[in-house]
Amino acid sequence: MSAPEAVGAPRLVLASASPRRRELLERVGYVLDVRPADIDETEGPGEDPAAYVARVARGKADAVARPPGAWVLAADTTVTIDGAILGKAATDAEAAAMLRRLSGRVHQVMTAFTIDGGARRRDQVVTSDVLMVELDEATVQDYVASGDWRGKAGAYAIQGVAAALVREVRGSVTNVIGLPLAEVIAALRELGGPLPRLAAARAAP
Repeated sequence: MSAPEAVGAPRLVLASASPRRRELLERVGYVLDVRPADIDETEGPGEDPAAYVARVARGKADAVARPPGAWVLAADTTVTIDGAILGKAATDAEAAAMLRRLSGRVHQVMTAFTIDGGARRRDQVVTSDVLMVELDEATVQDYVASGDWRGKAGAYAIQGVAAALVREVRGSVTNVIGLPLAEVIAALRELGGPLPRLAAARAAP
């Protein structure tokens, strides 16, 4: 559900089709102009995870038309462990393999975001450490069967069923969901961009 529109409500162009990013921003009072960016997100050979997400976020921001006076926000999230990028699994077998690799270990979730206000721009990467519980094979298969992993980097979504699989998050929790909300708002504040209307968000039904 979209946040209520109010006179003078801040507007932001969101260059993303992610319902999670949209929900996070609307929850704090942003009125969004959603314009998903269609770009090639293929990883480069041996590309560093932080460099990869930063490149994709910049590409998304550059791919959408920015109306005069508007601000564009684009983001990309990936999961990494042992220096490897764990993207979106394509099959049940790939999802299960990713979960087994993450089982009982700390991995990193990286989200890069780009804010473009025309004359003012910011590129930033935020990293959170996530400790997953030890997963037995029955748990792996049950989660894969749930389908909750589809379309998710690292083959899990902390805001869904996989909340039961995560023991600890060190750093931004919203970053693991797909957008480091506090860091994005702080960057917009520093750049002079639109800020959330928390009072309007609270008034939402």
